[in-house]
Amino acid sequence: MRAENRGTESARRLTLIDTSAWILALRKGDSLRAKDEVDRQVLENRAATSGIIMLELLSGTRTKREYQELKEDLGALIQLETPAKIWERASHLAYALRRKGITVPSTDILITAIAMENGCILLHADRHFDLIAEQELALTPSDVRSLLQGED
Repeated sequence: MRAENRGTESARRLTLIDTSAWILALRKGDSLRAKDEVDRQVLENRAATSGIIMLELLSGTRTKREYQELKEDLGALIQLETPAKIWERASHLAYALRRKGITVPSTDILITAIAMENGCILLHADRHFDLIAEQELALTPSDVRSLLQGED
């Protein structure tokens, strides 16, 4: 499903929740702030995911039961597809970043391209996304919401 343009008001936009934010939110005893923010996005029906995020999360499960439960939970979220134009956008973004001397994981570039294409806010706990946004090639800093702020 491709997200509709939800306008510029962040309260109405979908939020693509990166793997890093999910990991913080799902760990017992970790960031209450992350858990609260992810829960809020889910309850407000603004939480979105994609195949690459599901792959990263599900590959880290330890038991068949944990895998099935997480797969079911993620399946209930808004699913953002990854058609050829997103792969093309990601490739161009990776090329542009490299020209600036910046190398980040391809998965982070793909997730950025998915958020861009769908007009999503990107919720994360991975400094690579802030670095990408700072280059003004993709999402702007206002489109990227870090759960790491104040945790340094």
